[in-house]
Amino acid sequence: MATSDLQGLTCWLIDTRSLWPGQHIKDAASDVLQLLSNNERVAVLRKMFIADARMSLASAMLKRLYVSRALSIPWKDVNIARKGDPKHGKPCAVLPDGSFAKIDFNISHQAGLVSLVGWNPSSGQSQSALVGADIVCVNERDDYRTIDQEGFDAWIDIYEDIFSESERWDMKYNVDYITLLDGRIIQGGNLGRADRCVQRNKDLAVTLPTGETHLFNSDLLIDAKLRRFYSFFCYKEAYIKLAGEALLAPWLKELEFQNVRSPKPGTVARCSTHGTWGEKVSDVEVVLHGSKVDDVKMTLQAFEENFMLATAVQGLQDLEAPPFTKLDLENDVLAFAR
Repeated sequence: MATSDLQGLTCWLIDTRSLWPGQHIKDAASDVLQLLSNNERVAVLRKMFIADARMSLASAMLKRLYVSRALSIPWKDVNIARKGDPKHGKPCAVLPDGSFAKIDFNISHQAGLVSLVGWNPSSGQSQSALVGADIVCVNERDDYRTIDQEGFDAWIDIYEDIFSESERWDMKYNVDYITLLDGRIIQGGNLGRADRCVQRNKDLAVTLPTGETHLFNSDLLIDAKLRRFYSFFCYKEAYIKLAGEALLAPWLKELEFQNVRSPKPGTVARCSTHGTWGEKVSDVEVVLHGSKVDDVKMTLQAFEENFMLATAVQGLQDLEAPPFTKLDLENDVLAFAR
């Protein structure tokens, strides 16, 4: 990877799941920790579980790499602070004179993956922009326990403080598609009233326009709805992170996403192969306070079977983020840092 200045939009991904094996990050990554500031090291070492510490360490390394390359400053001179709230504000780069750099970046991490989306205006360009990022892992939590007890509709209503009534209805009863056990795909529009099912372990049947009838278990339907829920969640997190807001933002339920489609998954990483990228969608519509948002472009990219990565870009005239570049720790990060 070249060490020239980064300009425009940047999307990076690093997979920490096989990095720094062991039980304690201070032993597994002692040399890498020395490349961070004291505050950054403390934040990493504070993590109780090594999986969380790996992501925290990778996040710190990615931020330093991006700022160093975007601003063409030495690794050791990188200074990162937070805008607004010193604890929850959006991370930003601080110049030697104490002012904030004109670049913008955002980090997200989940289930071992860490992503960075960054914006650096070209030389002489003053156009400002904000970026947001989020990662979700569809099957990371035990969502089925509550769904089996109370139904998918009741499970969705747990999130009534985050999603509007119309969004929750959309998630409960709309389906993009289901994938049968033999690999065939049935589009949501062909499911008929089967899409109203909110229970697992039910036998369902659907007759296609061709006259074919397919029998399937409702687990496939609920899995498709779960993936769609996490698509909504990923979009919402990425959007509110544009300006460093949290899920407690008072306008959260007035931020609505329409025309949501969950991207088709890639394949899982096996043996020495890398997990493949799945579908990328970029046609979601954003509505805030009842009005369409025209200055934010969002994408949702599938990775492996269960991950989805969202990007939000504001202020660049409908310019969407480029594909993610998967970085190699040793060659792309540590070699530059050292």
